[in-house]
Amino acid sequence: MFYLTRREHFNAAHKLYNKNWSDEKNLEVFGGCANPNWHGHNYVLFVTVKGEVNPETGYVVNMKDISTLIRTNILDKVDHKNLNLDVDFLKDIVPSAENFAKAIWDELKPHIKDCELHCVKLQETENIYVEYFG
Repeated sequence: MFYLTRREHFNAAHKLYNKNWSDEKNLEVFGGCANPNWHGHNYVLFVTVKGEVNPETGYVVNMKDISTLIRTNILDKVDHKNLNLDVDFLKDIVPSAENFAKAIWDELKPHIKDCELHCVKLQETENIYVEYFG
């Protein structure tokens, strides 16, 4: 089994906020991440697929195709956007790194052909990342 990973970068703003809570509780739980004026991150996205090598091509999948899928289904929708307001697949979801990684998985999985989606790794800061394996 081979594992291939594509890395992408994007920038987005968000705030962590549960609409069912008071502003005070949101600040207590999420701290500065509940800033009413938002905050942003320089995200790094790693999408890993797995499969066997096709003997005719010598690779598992054309990574240009994976890159196009990521650009079309994720980056074009989230880059330089407000995750809380602008991104349809995050509607009514607290855009934590965990929820965001799962939402990215859910957006990509139906489009992956000739291999299998293995992992979505989303790095939110230099010190924080999440991995989701479906």
